[in-house]
Amino acid sequence: MMAVLTAKPGTARSPRAVIAACAVGTSLEWYDFFLYGTAAALVFGPLFFPSASPAAGTLLAFATYGIGFAARPIGGILFGHLGDRVGRRNVLAVSLLLMGMSTFLIGILPTYNSIGLAAPVILVLLRFLQGLSLGGEWGGAVLLSMEHDRRDRWGAAAAWVQLGVPAGNLLAAGVLAGSNLILSDAAFMTWGWRLAFLVSALLSLVGLWIRSNVAESPLFASIRAVPANPLGEVFRTHKRALLAAFCTRIGVDVAFYVFTLYLITYLTEVVGVGQDVGLGAVLAGSAVQLLLIPWFVRLSDRMGRKGIMAAGTVAAGVWAWLFFPLLDTGSTAFIAVAVIVALVAHAAMYGPQAAFIAERFATRVRYSGTSLGYQLAGVPGGALAPLIAIGLYGAFGTGAIALYTSAALGITLLGLAMSPAPAAD
Repeated sequence: MMAVLTAKPGTARSPRAVIAACAVGTSLEWYDFFLYGTAAALVFGPLFFPSASPAAGTLLAFATYGIGFAARPIGGILFGHLGDRVGRRNVLAVSLLLMGMSTFLIGILPTYNSIGLAAPVILVLLRFLQGLSLGGEWGGAVLLSMEHDRRDRWGAAAAWVQLGVPAGNLLAAGVLAGSNLILSDAAFMTWGWRLAFLVSALLSLVGLWIRSNVAESPLFASIRAVPANPLGEVFRTHKRALLAAFCTRIGVDVAFYVFTLYLITYLTEVVGVGQDVGLGAVLAGSAVQLLLIPWFVRLSDRMGRKGIMAAGTVAAGVWAWLFFPLLDTGSTAFIAVAVIVALVAHAAMYGPQAAFIAERFATRVRYSGTSLGYQLAGVPGGALAPLIAIGLYGAFGTGAIALYTSAALGITLLGLAMSPAPAAD
């Protein structure tokens, strides 16, 4: 099943065709992953944890959300090993299929009122499979795009995969916002939220069809000796690159999930505005990111990645202190400004990051090193950020959340400072 597929006549080899296939598939994967996070903020608490208080139910829903982040490093190790051993292309097909299946099953999962404790247990299992899939997807899509293009265009090639984050977030928030707008609250809570999950099955089939015509990475195909244990070689020969990748990711993840996910909970439970306001702000910010990520990446190809990423990191750290006062106004316009500016800073950090991390690892271990360095940071970064934000607000208020976000971004600056030069091959 996992043997390397040889390129068939007509198989796409041009960089543009490969990048398009990788970008579409990654957007679908992030759609599924973000869909769960948005649903956790809106509906999973009362539906799967009804015996808890509203606040505790939301906390438990975010805890199951965090399971996906815990699974991502495992997926990075598993799929990274296979990607460095047998090739990038097949691994991506398996990861996309696994994500689509898991998301579809969430869409048909009975709630707590129907099957009791089995409902949240199965929900956690399916979320774990989502995380396992995404742990292997991101690294493979980035590498397949980069390794089909010239080295001086690696940033631009990887940028289109990075667009999968705002595109997936935009699609997930848009589908849920549309369902929430069209349906009554009762209908949305009863069955409307499921529609977005069920659509995943069709989208996954489309993504698999698009990727079926992509050729294997020419750089991988040129390797004469495939390492028997790629991950072990990463720890022996690329320790500094792995640590730098981990540190660089921390602040980017924390800032993103505070600015886009905890935002929805804060607006609905603290500020007291409707769900549509938060979802609309995330939609607007994600749309702006779609435009700005390629621009920041083109700058990084010309001017260097560290400077662009550092500028975005500092801007996000400063904005964290203005973010919640703007939300507290309750004004739709000010809330939109808060999210859009936050995601502009995030675009400067996140856009060049894929190429920045991947360049630090040699081709023979690039899938394992890139995936593990990126996904490990998701546990203390993305998985814990909403939970920590909820706890900090309850104990100390929004100033503590701003301090937490700024401190995490400081770790990102440390990772940029300590990162090694790109690998020679």
